[in-house]
Amino acid sequence: MKNISILASGNGTNAENIIRYFSNEKKAKVTLVLSNKPQAKVLERAATLGIDAFFFDRSQFYDTGEVLMILRRRETDLVVLAGFLWLVPEDVLEAFRGRIVNIHPALLPRFGGKGMYGDRVHRAVLEAGCKESGITIHYVNEKYDSGDIIFQARCPVLPDDDVNTLAERVHALEYKHYPEVISRLLDNPE
Repeated sequence: MKNISILASGNGTNAENIIRYFSNEKKAKVTLVLSNKPQAKVLERAATLGIDAFFFDRSQFYDTGEVLMILRRRETDLVVLAGFLWLVPEDVLEAFRGRIVNIHPALLPRFGGKGMYGDRVHRAVLEAGCKESGITIHYVNEKYDSGDIIFQARCPVLPDDDVNTLAERVHALEYKHYPEVISRLLDNPE
């Protein structure tokens, strides 16, 4: 059985979707959710689903190595970012090279980078007049949204779209594809 640890900063709908997807799997399960925001809804969602969920601060992530120690103690096979907004420190990147993935709510390389998350991305896509958007699942490296692309899925940008309607279509792609891609990665690690 492979162990998945999720890092998240916010509401946690993607994390919950991943937890539920793997709850009946034989090959993997989500065993841990960590958040850098003490009031993040993701902590409550995970606890409700019986998953250990903990808050960590900046020092525990970047200075003391506590987050890395927790990931190792939990025998983490794959680290999944789900709405996690901090850069991953070098020690964690080294320990889990090729085993940290993230999802971005647009077709990278456009509309990525520091500060490009959530509604900001959808607004940028609309303001650029794009005819399509989608999701990008990628490996995590030392820069925001610049790791090797694993998978992309597309959806149309409709003429009457606003941030909310576009976000709904992109979220549907996230919920469908992210767990499936994670499952494939666990079957065929790089």
